[in-house]
Amino acid sequence: MELKDLFLTPLYLGLFYALAFALRKRFTNPLTRKYFIPALSVKFLGAISLGLIYQFYYGGGDTFNYYNESKTIHEAFFESPTIGIKLLLSSNNVYDASMAKYVAQMHWFHSETEYFVVKVTGLFGLFCFHTYSVIALMFAFVSFSGVWALYTTFLRLYPRLYKQLAIAVFFVPSVFFWGSGISKDALCMGSLGWMFYAFYNLLVARTQMLQAAIAILVAGFVLKSVKIYILISFIPPVMLWVTTQYSARIKSGVLRALAMPIMIVLGGAIGFIVSQSVAAGNQNYDFDKIEDRATVASTYHNSISHTEVNKGRGMGNSGYAMEDFTGPQDIPKIAPKAFVIGLFRPFMWEVNNPVMLLSGFEILWITYLTFQVFRKTGFLRTFGRIGSTPLALFCIIFSVIFAIGTAATAGNFGNLVRYRIPMWPFYVTGLMVLQDGIPVARKKRRRVVQPIRRPELTIASAG
Repeated sequence: MELKDLFLTPLYLGLFYALAFALRKRFTNPLTRKYFIPALSVKFLGAISLGLIYQFYYGGGDTFNYYNESKTIHEAFFESPTIGIKLLLSSNNVYDASMAKYVAQMHWFHSETEYFVVKVTGLFGLFCFHTYSVIALMFAFVSFSGVWALYTTFLRLYPRLYKQLAIAVFFVPSVFFWGSGISKDALCMGSLGWMFYAFYNLLVARTQMLQAAIAILVAGFVLKSVKIYILISFIPPVMLWVTTQYSARIKSGVLRALAMPIMIVLGGAIGFIVSQSVAAGNQNYDFDKIEDRATVASTYHNSISHTEVNKGRGMGNSGYAMEDFTGPQDIPKIAPKAFVIGLFRPFMWEVNNPVMLLSGFEILWITYLTFQVFRKTGFLRTFGRIGSTPLALFCIIFSVIFAIGTAATAGNFGNLVRYRIPMWPFYVTGLMVLQDGIPVARKKRRRVVQPIRRPELTIASAG
């Protein structure tokens, strides 16, 4: 960060808050209004904190790499706007002679996913003198728009849970910390929220269908460009959710019970086919190549956690091994271990640095919520309620798939904490929905003994 960050950040922060207050009335109701500014504020806090942590604790990282490489795009715009536009629109490593001078300065130009974030950073930089902290606030604002759309969609299904859902979507620490600054995660969190909002409007509520279709295309493009595995993991469960929503509308209990298994299979099959078509041709996530990608990623991430540099940052011995994982055929074998790692680790005794300590407390809280649901409902009955509650079914299935996938490839807890943040709003929401359906035990009414009233004697007067 530079001196201009100190001067420009308060100015732009004031502008963003002014915009937020102007928009709040349009996008809130009396119950949700009180969460709008606090939810945006924690995103801003996460964006600034992320930069400070990377600068003063880690001594650098991807967030500054995106920023530094985007300087080249910023400089190109002022030397030749035409070349700057070409750099922003360039894809698939294609460039002409006029761009060669600038391409040579960018290491990530040939890495499509990283260069997408560089382009977004460079675009935002045009409106703020290319100031790191202000660009980070812009990422946070974009991400907030998506998570607010996610929150309002959940509320349309469970309006009485406005407080619980606010906690699930906005205030999980790792989500607003890692998912707010200049990063892939901020773009993905915003896009995932818009994606769910659009699927609901287009296929369930069937309102604002044109806007919903556009939102799916834009959000899908961002997810495919940055982290396609999120899109691959999201589509099957969301299609399953859509089909179970329709079956839940059947009034006859018998017909609904008969239709539910069929709709579950149909939704899952449609989602898998769509996911496979999305992944087809991608060099890293094509279903035919995913075993190589998974093995290499897990081995690499596990190894870097033991390097001398990372040990100096307090990250040593944070790796874990997924034995015998060579591809999709091994997922049933490693799934139980990956499930536990993805949802419930690191344990508190595995924490070895201050940043991981926050994650340890967060996992402790989420584990407690999970335990409470099973304790109050019963082990088998909980699974029955998940299957009969479409939103909970979607949230849990998406979270389990995501947890297993990220745990299988992350290789160490440092990466795992960041990779799995897209699932937390959904998993915690699923727990909140299940808790809402738990019948509250009625307090035993105290028996009040009424005094025995003696019949009044009527004295008749003679005469």
